[in-house]
Amino acid sequence: MRLRRVAGLSGFSEEGARKGLAATLFGVSLVQGETVIGMGRVIGDGGCFLQVVDIAVDPAHQGKGLGKLIMKSLTEFIDSLPDRPIYVSLIADVPANRLYEQFGFKETAPNSLGMAKSFR
Repeated sequence: MRLRRVAGLSGFSEEGARKGLAATLFGVSLVQGETVIGMGRVIGDGGCFLQVVDIAVDPAHQGKGLGKLIMKSLTEFIDSLPDRPIYVSLIADVPANRLYEQFGFKETAPNSLGMAKSFR
């Protein structure tokens, strides 16, 4: 939760975070000492639909290729899954979309648009 906050991502309740993390299909944590400085997860149904979420790098450690390392690990996991086809989505903040493009992700518009609603 600390990393989400310092990286500028939205916050969640502790209980919500516990439930969400428990449902992770695959996750990456980059740790320096006892501090998580980078993370990313794959969530979904494990067969047809996956979503890349929680990509974050502590601002003090950005610009060192850590986001690329996280995405490499996540895409290697996805590549290892036997079921095909698999639809993998993500919501990209700008300018992070440039990172995701390096891993083959493309904007879906104009054929489709990502939509979201936050329930509070």
